[in-house]
Amino acid sequence: MHIIKAENYKEMSELAASKIVEQVNKKSDSVLGLATGSTPEGLYKEVIQAYKDGNVSFKNVTSFNLDEYVGLNKDNDQSYYYYMHHLLFDHIDINSDQANLPNGDANDLQEECNRYEKAIQQAGGIDIQILGIGLNGHIGFNEPGTLFSMQTHIVDLDESTRQANARFFNSIEDVPLQAITMGIDSIMQSKEIILLVSGSQKAEALDKLVNGPITEDFPASILQKHSNVTIIADREARSELSE
Repeated sequence: MHIIKAENYKEMSELAASKIVEQVNKKSDSVLGLATGSTPEGLYKEVIQAYKDGNVSFKNVTSFNLDEYVGLNKDNDQSYYYYMHHLLFDHIDINSDQANLPNGDANDLQEECNRYEKAIQQAGGIDIQILGIGLNGHIGFNEPGTLFSMQTHIVDLDESTRQANARFFNSIEDVPLQAITMGIDSIMQSKEIILLVSGSQKAEALDKLVNGPITEDFPASILQKHSNVTIIADREARSELSE
């Protein structure tokens, strides 16, 4: 587990973007695992700028997002489909057919989970997976107590996760109760993982990830067992880490 020290959020985003650009330039048909939420927004801005500057092309890239809310269709501005198109896909040259998210509005959610997991495997697996970390240690929407052996599945969202995401909705009542998420086993099969951590509110979670026990009560702790994890954390996020 390698920790890259960024001074602030902007530098964290720039460092992460440079790794994505390097990966795609090295392997034009890379399979990228992407995340949502506020943490990777700066990364996507930097990636878009790199594309506009002519430093990278995504036309042969395939992407898979970690998760999607259950019950929100693609037109809902709180869906992760909308988020990804608004903040990244509509601004680069990725083929829309190769930009994959789970369908949270599918008639058969379990079948959708099976389809999505199979699609990742058929694409050859994820070359580089972007992750954030929740205050309770969730990665993707894998909440505390999720089995490390889980692949893509339906999850009941923890109340703390719903509260954290309520700022994006009109009220807490509007935050979905469930999501489809890549499982922890799905994430761990990625060839490389980049975890982005920013802000003092994530400092305790980062310390627990790096120095705590490996336990399903803190899902991100499993990353200690992955052979190729890079953590890019800003100064505030590292404030509780022993150097």
